[in-house]
Amino acid sequence: MNTIGILGAGRVGTNLAGKLSEAGHHVVLGSRSPTEGTAAAAEGTGPRFSVTDQRTTARISDIVINATPGDSALDRLAALRTELAGKILIDVSNATRDAGDGLPGDLCYPGSSLAEQLQAALPDTHVVKTLNTMLFMVMTAPGTLATPPTAYLSGNDEHAKETVAALLGDLGWQPAWIENLGDITTARATESMILLVPHILRRHGFQPFAVSLAR
Repeated sequence: MNTIGILGAGRVGTNLAGKLSEAGHHVVLGSRSPTEGTAAAAEGTGPRFSVTDQRTTARISDIVINATPGDSALDRLAALRTELAGKILIDVSNATRDAGDGLPGDLCYPGSSLAEQLQAALPDTHVVKTLNTMLFMVMTAPGTLATPPTAYLSGNDEHAKETVAALLGDLGWQPAWIENLGDITTARATESMILLVPHILRRHGFQPFAVSLAR
């Protein structure tokens, strides 16, 4: 199994860490406050994972997941260019500016995407965009939805996307639910879907859902 590093110790990062650890991967959670992250990890009753700082996480991991806030992720990850060189970076974040109620209101990179910006800043890293079109609990429990959800893949390297698709399988995603959209520029389409999310949340509350294809 790979060593998987997850940058970001919030709900998204810890949710992914628990499920991937349960699947047998060695998981390292990278937190800006490792002591707080350790305490949060210890509270759970499921699989355990180690917690350290984000630079160390990026350096010691084979595959890295960006689960940090999208509006500040570019500068944070660009500073880890050396540590991320030659590795797969899975970007599950959306770069948005908040509306008055704290929900996403606008895109930080209109006409582009966070994934494209990361790929440009990290030319020696294989960036793959996925899992950014759903609430975080669906990422690790897609089968709980009444309708099969879709996980979109965007990235320039086909082998990297195949590796990510295999990891999605460990999270419960069936192959038929995974849609390979093409190169990294296709991420701007899935990232723009975030603008739909706040309207759904305002009407229905924080109920699990995904923006998916119906066939």
